[in-house]
Amino acid sequence: MHTLNSSDIEITTFFLIGIPGLEHMHIWIAIPICLMYLVAILGNCTILFVIRTEPSLHAPMYYFLSMLAFSDLGLSLSSLPTMLRIFLFNATGISPNACFAQEFFIHGFTDMESSVLLLMSFDRFLVIHNPLRYNSILTSARVAKIGLVFLIKSMLLVLPFPFTLKRLIYCRKSLLSHSYCLHQDVMKLACSDNTVNFFYGFFVALCMMSDSVFIAVSYVFIIKTVMGIGSHKERLKALNTCVSHICAVLLFYVPIIALASMHRFGKHQSLMAMILTADIFLLVPPLMNPIVYCVKTRQIREKVLGKLRLKLR
Repeated sequence: MHTLNSSDIEITTFFLIGIPGLEHMHIWIAIPICLMYLVAILGNCTILFVIRTEPSLHAPMYYFLSMLAFSDLGLSLSSLPTMLRIFLFNATGISPNACFAQEFFIHGFTDMESSVLLLMSFDRFLVIHNPLRYNSILTSARVAKIGLVFLIKSMLLVLPFPFTLKRLIYCRKSLLSHSYCLHQDVMKLACSDNTVNFFYGFFVALCMMSDSVFIAVSYVFIIKTVMGIGSHKERLKALNTCVSHICAVLLFYVPIIALASMHRFGKHQSLMAMILTADIFLLVPPLMNPIVYCVKTRQIREKVLGKLRLKLR
């Protein structure tokens, strides 16, 4: 154990936080949290299973949807262990190595989801702008290669996080701000120089925010294309194909932008607001995306209902 001086000893355990002031209610709060995780995991597994087993869904749009479900599943499983330990057993301690591993997977799947949402916006632009060439441009093989490239990119982008955090020295402070580990939260505990972590974390955040900018640009082109359609009915039909994706984008980016702003610019923000925003960021998108796509996408809805009827017979 590294000693800085007589009073500063390197910390070997971090402590996560539940909901301050409601510790006596954690066991009851765990019930809706467990239900949300259960629905999220079952919903995304159902999406993956249906797309995998239905040949009629072997198309670019559904391949991208399966990538979104995979990243949502990864986000849920990455945060599940610590959330349940805190709210079910009041076990808040976590070793630094376990914390670094968790934040790697959370940030990796977060960046992957951001990339998938960008790819889905490109998919929506192609199907509206150039429907006749859509299938020739986005072949199954090309979609698989694109998905693999973006998966590798997401993991490589956040790969330095655990190593740069591990080289820091932690003393005096050991309490984190959330129920799981985030890079920007952990590095604030360091009592050694964390300049490299700050700037690299800012670079990763900029990369993710650039995805949102490109998504916005793609929708500018989508709206421009739709406005060029003569029939009002056809305009509404074209825009309706984007509703599910727009909902997924808002569910993902609104809480993540709010949380990033609180960490980097909010010096006097409410701790409760930060905690709730962080929990919404990891709980709500994986929960709601399968529901939104099942409700708004007829093909997915029909196949899911068909599978359920077969199971009930």
